[in-house]
Amino acid sequence: MQIILTDFMSLDGVVQAPGGPEEDTDGGFAHGGWSGPYFDADVMGPTIFEALDRADALLFGRRTWQGMARAWPDRAGDPYADRMNAITKYVASRTLTDSDLTWSNSQLLPAGDAIGAIRELRGRDGGEIHVWGSPALAGQLVEHDLVDEYLLFIEPILLGGGKRVFPDGGLARPLELVSAQPAKTGVLVCTYRPAGR
Repeated sequence: MQIILTDFMSLDGVVQAPGGPEEDTDGGFAHGGWSGPYFDADVMGPTIFEALDRADALLFGRRTWQGMARAWPDRAGDPYADRMNAITKYVASRTLTDSDLTWSNSQLLPAGDAIGAIRELRGRDGGEIHVWGSPALAGQLVEHDLVDEYLLFIEPILLGGGKRVFPDGGLARPLELVSAQPAKTGVLVCTYRPAGR
């Protein structure tokens, strides 16, 4: 299976709390919801829908899964929400238990070796596992060379600090641009793959 990392990203690489003011205030982050004004339904909407249609499963860190689990179960009845609720969802967490996973089709990865479990999932036959948000988990996946494709919504704003998905360890990771599409709001919808893969 391929692991596809999807993120709304500021021009300076911040992915923290794109959706709302209270989404993630760690580190005193005060710009939650920064992505909303840049959403272009004509370009970004179809890209997100197509990505979800291609996905065989979703992979989340704890915080992102909890936010999604609060939002989607009550929205049943439209095709996107129904797909969100029906798809398999893997959750990496050291604190959640199986009894916490009340959102349909959610499966907890082993707390002691989530990266090993993800590596095993990636080794299976199949299509795509999509990672949305989840900056701490996404950063670990990048660090362990487990990301097969990046779908980035690069937005025209500098946030000056916040959580990022790219490690700062000094290791260069060349990428190849697969596609780039501008949105009328100034967002660039870019797909990259690790070079040589």
